[in-house]
Amino acid sequence: MDLEAIRTFVAVAETGQFHKAATDLSVTQQAVSKRIAALERGLGVRLFTRTPRGAELAIDGQAFLPHARELLRVAARAAASVDPGRRPLRVDILASRGAASGLMRGFHRSHPGIDLDVVMLLDIDRAVEALRSGEIDASFRAVAAPGRPLPDDIEAVRAIDEPLELLTGPGHALAGARSVTLAELAGHRIWMPGLRPGSEWAAYYDDLVAAFGLGIEATGPNFGSDALLDTIADTPALATFMGAHTRLVWPDGHGLRRIPVTGPTPVYPHALLRHRDNPHPALETLRAHIAATATGHDAAGTWTPDWVLPRRPGPVSRS
Repeated sequence: MDLEAIRTFVAVAETGQFHKAATDLSVTQQAVSKRIAALERGLGVRLFTRTPRGAELAIDGQAFLPHARELLRVAARAAASVDPGRRPLRVDILASRGAASGLMRGFHRSHPGIDLDVVMLLDIDRAVEALRSGEIDASFRAVAAPGRPLPDDIEAVRAIDEPLELLTGPGHALAGARSVTLAELAGHRIWMPGLRPGSEWAAYYDDLVAAFGLGIEATGPNFGSDALLDTIADTPALATFMGAHTRLVWPDGHGLRRIPVTGPTPVYPHALLRHRDNPHPALETLRAHIAATATGHDAAGTWTPDWVLPRRPGPVSRS
């Protein structure tokens, strides 16, 4: 059913005049007459009765009017659902307790008028696919690992450089240290279940191990952060790496220690990914928020893999 014909029918019904409806719709009176005639042919009924005063709704026209108005309302809602200026900004943050989650909470506090949908997509290929299809508007990832180049239509800029900390239980040999160097960690068992081969975080830690001779174990199933904290608290021989911006909560009896790592400080580089042609206006606001709140990248005394993007966030390009 032709929505323009429906819209014209409602306009004539509300004005009672073909010429007034034509003026309101910015079309000719002849176009209004043709649309109404086509609608009547399609429905097989007469919608209006011509009178000296104009056009009055026939019985079938009176029955059709509320449904015609509802059709226009449904069409407007359908269009609004895909209008970048009206639908929520959809952002993939990877994990609910991670640095990107904290950044997006700060963004929401600073811009409460922007509707947000937050999702967590584990796999980077899935995230890129969602960006290209328009399922999401942005994703936070570490890019671009060797052999995993981004498609040309996906843009990535550095967002957050998150320092790593050593997390130990109270019985660990380094539990009392105020800081620890990467050289001092050589020979210690660092346990990180969940380092999936092919993931961007696995690529990061592979390079960290190669650069500083660390021993990272990814054995055993990944039962989540609570199980990881339980094991670290109860096992003096084990420690793990944790992002400094990652929110952790543990029982009082665990006695866990978060110890800064230095000499140099390894930082995990979160980048904001977006499709270059995505028109959502809130992306510009998000990028500006990141630029205003992010600390400097590649600071002296820090380490990142060679493949990490060096660029700071700037204005959204329209290429």
